[in-house]
Amino acid sequence: MDKLKPKMKRKGLMNNDGIWNAVTKVICEHDFPSEEETIYESFIVFHYFAELESGGHEMFLTWFSDHIKKAGIRKYRIDLAGVLEKIGADDYAEIVKKHLDPLWHLYLALETDESIEHEFYKLIEKADNDYHQLNGRLAQLLEAHLVKIHTDLIEVLEN
Repeated sequence: MDKLKPKMKRKGLMNNDGIWNAVTKVICEHDFPSEEETIYESFIVFHYFAELESGGHEMFLTWFSDHIKKAGIRKYRIDLAGVLEKIGADDYAEIVKKHLDPLWHLYLALETDESIEHEFYKLIEKADNDYHQLNGRLAQLLEAHLVKIHTDLIEVLEN
């Protein structure tokens, strides 16, 4: 990965906001799935957080259906729950373990059977409520994690 690391000056990485912005830019510029474990893990957990905050589980499934299809739902669930646990977001990992597979299967089934729409949205509401009951702790855990690993993703230049 070192050969591919973008170079950034330390003055742009002096606080958590600067590091967050730099790391999320690096994450978003990579193709999915990445062969680099740190990029891959950061990509899936950051995008999970971003989509859940902006539009809930429905938006997450909509925007990341291609990524989930590439990885396969089982691998994607295991990987996402694993990285959530790795950063200390165990409660969020439990939501993923509990809801992601059934949501995914209903999401795919909606393409051919609109009669399950009520069931899909009922589960979306339950999953979103479970997520929001945790009062945004994921933002803090994710920020701390990205700050901790930023030098794995960025070569920091002193000048």
